[in-house]
Amino acid sequence: MIERGDELVTVFGGGGFIGRYVCELLLKNGVRVRVASRRPRSAHFIQPLGEVGQIGFVRADITDSRSVARAVDGASAVVNLCGILKGHFHDVHVTGAANASEAARDAGARALVQISAIGADPMSEADYGKTKAEGEAAVRAAFPTATIIRPSLVFGPEDQITNRLAAFARLPFLPVIAAQRRFQPVYVLDLASAIAKAALEPERYGGKVYEIGGPQVMSMRELHAAIVESTGRTPELVDMPNFMAALLSWFGWFPGAPLTRDQWRMLQRDNVASEGAPGLEAFGIEPTPLGAVAHEWLGRFNKGGRFAGRRINLTATS
Repeated sequence: MIERGDELVTVFGGGGFIGRYVCELLLKNGVRVRVASRRPRSAHFIQPLGEVGQIGFVRADITDSRSVARAVDGASAVVNLCGILKGHFHDVHVTGAANASEAARDAGARALVQISAIGADPMSEADYGKTKAEGEAAVRAAFPTATIIRPSLVFGPEDQITNRLAAFARLPFLPVIAAQRRFQPVYVLDLASAIAKAALEPERYGGKVYEIGGPQVMSMRELHAAIVESTGRTPELVDMPNFMAALLSWFGWFPGAPLTRDQWRMLQRDNVASEGAPGLEAFGIEPTPLGAVAHEWLGRFNKGGRFAGRRINLTATS
């Protein structure tokens, strides 16, 4: 029997938004963590979270099978968090997933956790959704007992969507793209807790697919309104007509463009957990509402510049 202190978990993308929380929770559970990334130095901020010798860093490119194999050598569990919103989707979502799962299998790892996305569908018109589904298939082929986790929109202190919208709340009006599209935002710490549990308890969570959403289903407009309220500002929310948003998406290749063509295709479908699909409750995790925590990091956008914001009231479909 492997003692907890002898376990080694390799986390691809451990220095990213979700990865930092996954690593922190794994370290708190007493296991050793190896953070694999293309730029290991960018993840060094995680080091103080662990004890001496508990955390290590390795250079690896998820699209390069040799570097992936080196990164998982000796690992008892592997977590693949790598994903992109634009660029060469197949390289990262499919080839990368295949590399991670095959390397985990060859290294004799007990667990593999593949982070996919709600909306993963081999018939999706969006390259993002299609390649996420193809990545899942590659993982199942190489590592049948892998845990596949599909989150909805993820929010937290380092996310891009809540912080970006809060910054735009300084404007007199704020356009809302796909205003009626529905999401089920999940708090990053809740998601990370599920990922860490799956990595450490493959006998319980292995071989299953989980769709992870928060406690509230919110339209895009409701999400904008909740974020704006947390800043104490009052811009007018203006629903952008679909034909204008579709036109805007054709210019998504410009640096800093708010919407790519592929993202527009993803926005043609709701991003909520399937009815009956196991989610956070299967991990014994009570989901955290956006309004309960967003003030902790969005308060800095308040008019007075105060970091500590106030809790907000949400009007959303449960």
